[in-house]
Amino acid sequence: MQEQDLFEYAVIRYVPRVEREEFLNVGVVLYCAKQRFLGMLFQVDDKRLLALCEKTDLSVLKENLESFERICLGGSDAGPIGKLPLAERFRWLTAMRSTVLQTSRVHPGFCKDAAEKLNALYHQLVL
Repeated sequence: MQEQDLFEYAVIRYVPRVEREEFLNVGVVLYCAKQRFLGMLFQVDDKRLLALCEKTDLSVLKENLESFERICLGGSDAGPIGKLPLAERFRWLTAMRSTVLQTSRVHPGFCKDAAEKLNALYHQLVL
């Protein structure tokens, strides 16, 4: 039997008006230390987002999510945060903040394949 590895994940939320605390799930970020994996999947559903807040600047939201993705991938394109080790990048991405792009609390679990688990969580929590 294949061993399962501990992973942590958070849901990425779009919060157009922070004071109202209303949000839509737009992505998932997942970190698995043992598999050396940090990844995220997101979807910008224009119709749903504009229904929540018609003043949503979809291009800015997409740019912010793409920056989030670059940080997951790491490297010099991702700025100074992208050069940090995986665990530190995950902690930075999931830190509590009061902006239009927030994450849920971090949740743990076990998986055999982190990429497969990320995809399953994305389908369950975002789509």
